[in-house]
Amino acid sequence: MKNIFKTLAVVAMSATMLVGCEATKNANNKQKGAVIGAAGGAILGAVIGNNVGSGDNSELGAVIGGVVGGGAGVLIGSKMDKQAQKIEQEIPGAQVERIDDGIVVTFDENSGVYFDTAKYNVNAESQVLLNKLITVMKEYTQTNVIVAGHTDSVGSDASNLTLSKNRAEAVTGYFVSNGLSAGRFTTVWYGETQPAADNSTAEGRAKNRRVALAIVPNEQMKQDAIKEAGNGQ
Repeated sequence: MKNIFKTLAVVAMSATMLVGCEATKNANNKQKGAVIGAAGGAILGAVIGNNVGSGDNSELGAVIGGVVGGGAGVLIGSKMDKQAQKIEQEIPGAQVERIDDGIVVTFDENSGVYFDTAKYNVNAESQVLLNKLITVMKEYTQTNVIVAGHTDSVGSDASNLTLSKNRAEAVTGYFVSNGLSAGRFTTVWYGETQPAADNSTAEGRAKNRRVALAIVPNEQMKQDAIKEAGNGQ
């Protein structure tokens, strides 16, 4: 498991952080896989936020890789569509997005996975939902996962950077302790530096208290798809 420390100044997090979900967007990306793409910037934007172009994200870019085109891309798109649909079936109301070759799942205050105020242990209620996600990940083994922790803008920079770190690591640790390979995970944290919404409103702060997952095809899936498609990419 790779931990990438962010040294940016960060602020915030006060109340409960939940791990959330809404409804699958862009549910069918099979056709999109047929178009050759160059980078995973769209996935980075969804899981990280504003600073997608920062050089600090080069390792995440390497984990995500480029979008695979041609027949291999269609095959990968089909597999990732099925995984996204399975996540949505297992976790009704989850915010699951199919972006490029990947899947982004965002946990915030509107879902059944949450943290108590100023806490980072995965409580019993949250374990129920995460266990369902673990079941899906065990079925679809040819994927890697980025876990990114974020906070709102309430609190001190140092405490909230630490809080986002601890919560992201708690989610990763729970996955690994329940049978998933540590090598599949990259864990990052940003405190309040990458807001998804306006921190001046209660609704916006709730959306910023989040952990996001990017589930992406690993190299084995890509190579298998290229071989099966016989397109020589």
